[in-house]
Amino acid sequence: PAWANRDRFVLSAGHGSMLQYSLMHLVGYDSVSMEDIKSFRQWNSRTPGHPENFLTTGVEVTTGPLGQGICNAVGLAAAEAHLAARFNKPDAKVIDHYTYCILGDGCMMEGISNEACSLAGHWGRGK
Repeated sequence: PAWANRDRFVLSAGHGSMLQYSLMHLVGYDSVSMEDIKSFRQWNSRTPGHPENFLTTGVEVTTGPLGQGICNAVGLAAAEAHLAARFNKPDAKVIDHYTYCILGDGCMMEGISNEACSLAGHWGRGK
């Protein structure tokens, strides 16, 4: 999770956090053990009901209100484009990763989500 050019994943639909935790466990993240999965949504657990980036290594961002996750994902994609423009050279692509986001219908009903997605489209953030 400390590699600068890794792909980013944002779970805006926080209630589906068990999907993220179980996949992190299956691919070998040390931050999510089977004991952590067994204590899902328990007080002081490393696997709370909504992923928290300061509790679980491998969680990119903490998403709170509906729509915040997709906005974070757009910001991460914008940052990737800025870094690529700044540091990539014709013979060396130093920054070249993807940003993925899962969001629910509640997120899409928020105005901020539509504005962020419109901005991402205007900036051409799709790969």
